[in-house]
Amino acid sequence: MVVDENKVISIEKKRMRIALIPTIFFLILLWLILIIDISLDLPIYKLGVYPLSWKGLPGIFLSPFIHSSVKHLFSNTLPLLVLMWCLFYFYHGIAYKTYFLLWFLSGFITWIIARESWHIGASGIVYSLSFFLFFSGIFRKHIPLIAISLIVAFLYGSNVWNMFPWSMYIDVKVSWEGHLSGAISGFLVAILFRNFGPQKPIKEWSESESELEVLENEDIFTDELLDDL
Repeated sequence: MVVDENKVISIEKKRMRIALIPTIFFLILLWLILIIDISLDLPIYKLGVYPLSWKGLPGIFLSPFIHSSVKHLFSNTLPLLVLMWCLFYFYHGIAYKTYFLLWFLSGFITWIIARESWHIGASGIVYSLSFFLFFSGIFRKHIPLIAISLIVAFLYGSNVWNMFPWSMYIDVKVSWEGHLSGAISGFLVAILFRNFGPQKPIKEWSESESELEVLENEDIFTDELLDDL
């Protein structure tokens, strides 16, 4: 069987564009909220996470939408663009459930462990995505996903120093608890979903199969995969 390379390329380009849709939508929403906040000078920081308090519970879901300044949101924009696209492209089958679980867990853990203050921003999601992509690729032992793990480690590995208490000595306003919560969430979800989504291909054949039959089976598998896409 012959694989149509043009069809494969077309499918991959389509998947790349589709992976950008939720990413761009989320970023546009974040910037619109910040612009409205700055324009109207609203106290929306009170929609953030306030630990171990009923008033802070909505922040588990709402805090990622809220940023203190243009600089704050700008520092999260590029990481979100890269990491969200990687999630929705490479893990498209489980991307939405993974994303919302990372969102909830990072906020909930922050609500449990954070110091008494308002915690806002999407940094927890950035850390949860980073750790999920890193550990998920390692757990699956699939070369393309391991490559993504290494790229994430190279780009954002230095951020690990901002998820411990000593980061307060650099900037007291940094929510290291939110960063740590995101990291824990990413690791846990990577374990939870390690058997779902893309997996390392397994080739099985009996000793009686010829090399030609093995190649044909691989072609059949490839065609079936293309049909699924």
